[in-house]
Amino acid sequence: METVVGIRFKQAGKIYYFSPGNLELALHDHVIVETARGMEYGTVVIAPREICEKKVVKPLKEVIRKATEADEKTNEENKIKEKLIL
Repeated sequence: METVVGIRFKQAGKIYYFSPGNLELALHDHVIVETARGMEYGTVVIAPREICEKKVVKPLKEVIRKATEADEKTNEENKIKEKLIL
């Protein structure tokens, strides 16, 4: 069994599994993770739970940290920029 958290990057987007590492994470926590596209801001939508290792896509990356106030501000600025582009 492996402990994972489910992270979502967009409101109705796909859920991706990450290892919580040594962090104590809860539902709705905002976190920073490393993805193929670089560092991203996401939301915990599945609280830490154990799942069968066969269901985990390896390598499972760890959550880097809980989002800071600076991360929250940057995320809000990015949302505003995204609306201006659209």
